[in-house]
Amino acid sequence: MKPARIRTIAIGIFRKDDCIFVAEGYDPAKGETFYRPLGGSIAFGERGQQALARELHEEIKVEATNLRYLGTIENIFTYNGQAGHEIVLVYQGDFADKAIYKKTMVFGYEDGGGAFKAVWKSLDEFGAHSPAHSPLYPQGLLELIMKEWK
Repeated sequence: MKPARIRTIAIGIFRKDDCIFVAEGYDPAKGETFYRPLGGSIAFGERGQQALARELHEEIKVEATNLRYLGTIENIFTYNGQAGHEIVLVYQGDFADKAIYKKTMVFGYEDGGGAFKAVWKSLDEFGAHSPAHSPLYPQGLLELIMKEWK
């Protein structure tokens, strides 16, 4: 068992009309498909914006522009039966290559080599009032986005 630790990460909100760009994940312990913006761990001596830009380049080979800080979310969660704790810096930005806005799906690769797919999902598909009720993680992110986009 890994020792408990708090992980600090940066994630990016990229918007196309009423949709955001998110990675699709699956928690086998819960039997749940969920969505989460792309991003990852902040390295020692690295700023959140730099970490997000690096992660996007490593995972899906894209550049981000106009990154601006939206807020911080403390995320205490369980994934695949394991407890996790993250401090999440949330940024909003644009993709430099506008072609990504026309794609319906992009495949990417985690640092450890695991593949994932990222898609554009309407904000209407998230939350308790949505018929699809797709979870958007971290918890509290939907509220942060909605507050920003009002």
